[in-house]
Amino acid sequence: MSLPPRLADIVAEFAEVRPAERLQLLLELAEELPDLPERYADASTTMEQVHECQSPLFLAVEVDDADDRVRLYFSAPPEAPTTRGFAAILHTGLDGESADAVLAVPDDFYTALGLAEVVSPLRLRGLAAMLARIKHRVRAAKHPDPAPSSPRAGASGTVGHTTSS
Repeated sequence: MSLPPRLADIVAEFAEVRPAERLQLLLELAEELPDLPERYADASTTMEQVHECQSPLFLAVEVDDADDRVRLYFSAPPEAPTTRGFAAILHTGLDGESADAVLAVPDDFYTALGLAEVVSPLRLRGLAAMLARIKHRVRAAKHPDPAPSSPRAGASGTVGHTTSS
């Protein structure tokens, strides 16, 4: 499986511990999810909700026009540590990677985390949905549709293009 280096490190870290310790590792990662920048402070109006997640999760994806790097932003409530942990895995593993590297991540990479033994399939579906949304937004940023975008995608900032200064 070809993964960006930081995501590969996370997968390896999960593989090295027993199933019971995987949940603890996920909860520790949840505490590392960074705060949102001010422009995404009101997540429900500025970010895209991932409805497949059992807890409210919002995400925003930006692709820098200058260097094709992906920036990821997640909002999940502190009382949803599993969801926050999934978001932290994706943020730590993919934020700052090239668009091509993000798009090359296998859709089922999360199976290598070994969380199916400690987390419900519904929760894992949320993680898969987060990755699918990220990849969809990266593709949209790399190959913009000439037709006007939906108000949610354009006005909300979920697909952003940034320029390096």
